[in-house]
Amino acid sequence: MPAYAIAHLQDAAPHPEIAEYMERITATFEPYGGRFLVHATPHETKEGDWPGHVVVIGFPDIAQARTWWDSPAYQQIAPLRARHIKGDIILVEGVPTDYDPTTTAKTLRATLPAD
Repeated sequence: MPAYAIAHLQDAAPHPEIAEYMERITATFEPYGGRFLVHATPHETKEGDWPGHVVVIGFPDIAQARTWWDSPAYQQIAPLRARHIKGDIILVEGVPTDYDPTTTAKTLRATLPAD
């Protein structure tokens, strides 16, 4: 199942270390089958408050995403970003191509108290 590294980055000020991070990051995730799906492109906020930028990197599976995150190559460059950009980053597993939310809803309904 595919997996994703999703970053919600805020307060990014131009800095040479951020440029270096951006120059080096692709080489850290390509060995794990990663590729940019979204990289700081404009977004529309439909609900809530979502300042900043969104980055999504896709991976073949959650194991590859975790291995990339923990890799010496990525951990070496991560401080270049973290020192200058505030944000939240998650790793999340996707759903199968045949995912049907009605199955999840049925399971949820089974746990609800009777009317």
